[in-house]
Order: sequence, then structure tokens, then C-alpha cells
Amino acid sequence: MKSGLMIQYMEIVESLNLRLSDHVLLVSIPEQRMYHQYLEETVKTYVISTSRNPPSCLVDSLGTPWGLHEVCEIIGTDEPWGMVFIGRKPTGNLFSEYSSSERKKNMITTRILRLRGLEKGVNCGKGRDTYDRFVYLHGTNHENLLGKPSSSGCIQVSNDDAVELASLLPKGSHLFVVA
Repeated sequence: MKSGLMIQYMEIVESLNLRLSDHVLLVSIPEQRMYHQYLEETVKTYVISTSRNPPSCLVDSLGTPWGLHEVCEIIGTDEPWGMVFIGRKPTGNLFSEYSSSERKKNMITTRILRLRGLEKGVNCGKGRDTYDRFVYLHGTNHENLLGKPSSSGCIQVSNDDAVELASLLPKGSHLFVVA
């Protein structure tokens, strides 16, 4: 039996005349969970954190955007666990090497799966473009906050999960977010 999230994903893909991707990440903002599907079967459930702000596709909202996205870039696969990225570039320092005051900030760590919205007028296009907003799925230095909203719009996972997902998912894999 297919889950409600999977059915919603399949309906959106069909409405956009796209192909289902073999690997799909189904994100439930209310549950703060992400379900990795492979060939329509659940492989794993991840505890995540989405935005502290209400879900939103709008520029400058700092909300997690809903709808269908694709993983368009995977960054940091050769970097060590805990590497901090700024502007998608490794800083050369692990989050543990930063001062305690710097570590209070949400850092982008370990791996980045960059997202591109696929729904024009929803999460793609002027004023609401996931890619242009730099919304990612990435590791965090605040793993203790996973399971509750704590990001600035991105989808955060544990650093181990970021490594795993970056190694499993090919570019072009779909990520579907339900608010």
C-alpha cells in the first residue's frame, strides 16, 4: 500500500509530465520526518529539522519551500565529516574547531544536496525560486535540535545522514515537501 505522501508525489510528477525518480525523499514538515523511497518502497526514515518560520516558497521568507524539487548538485563528497561550508565552499574547518559563540549559529556542515524547484509559480520562478534562495538539504552542527523546526529554510539532517544521502542519491533524484 502506498503512503499518502507517495501518492501526492506521484500525482504531482504526473501533472508535470515528469518521470518518477528511482530515489525519492518525501519530507513531512508537520512530522519533521523524511522518508527515503527507492522504487516506491520505504528504505529509511530520517529525523529532520525544517524552518523555524512557517513554510514558504517566497524569497526572504526563511521558510522551507513545499512541493516538488530535484537534487541538482551534491557538494562536499570529498570533505571530512563536520566540515563547515560557506557559500557552498568548504571553510577548511570542522564545526568543532569554531568558538562556542560561533557554534551557536546554524552551520551548513558535512554535505550539501542543493535543491531546484520543479513547479513553476510555486517553488520555481521570480520571487519564489528554491535554487535562487539557496535552499539545501545538509548536515548541521545542532543535531540535538533535529525533530523540531530550527533551520532558516533548509532541510537539516544529522551529519551521518548527510554522508549517507550524498552517497546514495544520484543527481536528479526528487525531493517532495508537504507542509
